[in-house]
Amino acid sequence: MNIQTNLKDDLVSLKTEAEAAVRQAADKEALEAVRVQYIGRKGGRISEIMRGLKDLPHEDKPVVGALANEIQNAITALIDEKIEGFKHAEISEKLKTETIDVTMPGTGRAVGQVHPITQVIEELCAVFKGLGFAVIDDHVCPEIETDYYNFDALNFPPDHPARDMQDTYYTDVASNILLRSQTSNAQIHYMENHDISKGPVRVVAPGRVYRNEEVNSRKYVLFHQFEGLLVDEDVTFADLKGILHAFASTYFGGERPTRFRASFFPFTEPSAEMDVQCIFCSGKGCGTCSQRGWLEVLGSGMVDPNVLKNVNIDPERYTGFAFGMGVERLVMLKYAVSDIRMFFNGDLRFLKQFKGA
Repeated sequence: MNIQTNLKDDLVSLKTEAEAAVRQAADKEALEAVRVQYIGRKGGRISEIMRGLKDLPHEDKPVVGALANEIQNAITALIDEKIEGFKHAEISEKLKTETIDVTMPGTGRAVGQVHPITQVIEELCAVFKGLGFAVIDDHVCPEIETDYYNFDALNFPPDHPARDMQDTYYTDVASNILLRSQTSNAQIHYMENHDISKGPVRVVAPGRVYRNEEVNSRKYVLFHQFEGLLVDEDVTFADLKGILHAFASTYFGGERPTRFRASFFPFTEPSAEMDVQCIFCSGKGCGTCSQRGWLEVLGSGMVDPNVLKNVNIDPERYTGFAFGMGVERLVMLKYAVSDIRMFFNGDLRFLKQFKGA
């Protein structure tokens, strides 16, 4: 009997033996052991038999090689078929043990909600849209700003303390690049690109601002402001008071009394801070208002003529007013929140209280 015949007989016997082993395999692990034993690349029985090809005459090698491939493919197909059988059996078993009662009500899942700060910003935008203002965003007033737009164009003198590194985050001192410390930069950017001869400036701008503050219950290094600006012919302080009084009554509810106190801001003259009657004690005095009966809400004033000159608007013909408020403060006042840090620590127990507020 020659070498070719021996190899062929070995391959045929191996096929019969492997088929029997596949049929007897009781699970996937046993089947994998059969695969490794018979057709594994390293140490498999077929691989061992094929090493004898080197001793065959050249013309016999293709015949025995083809038979070996045929037998290996047959064993592989049989193993794959057995695997599919195991899969179907597993699925059938799961269907028996994991049936679902489709008549049962579905399981409720928690869904996300709008952050209270975003809720209030959206509410403020709606209020001022109702008063005729358009809303501009950070594409118009960027958070990464230059010293010129954050200070110079807003009439801040060179030695103003707000320029100090202790208050402002400079990303590049040499180039005067900083994180804006106020949304008032929106005034300059918008007026530079607005032709006032075609219509008045009447906009609000919500956004994030950054200050190098010592973090405590009332201060944070990141917070949100809401800026407003109106410039037109014959705008007066009475117009400012009327707009802000309407805002306070709409936002806080009822005919909310307001008062204005003289103040100072470099970009407005005259300047004033606005208080609203305490919403918790109706002016009687309580812990929230420090027994004063009033709550400080925002800063405001008539746009300084120098600011108008910086954007090429004639202050002899046009006047205007500006105002700015801290969004976190408005949320804290409206919902009696005592610590600003609660808005940023991601505590879901706190945030869930504001669903649909």
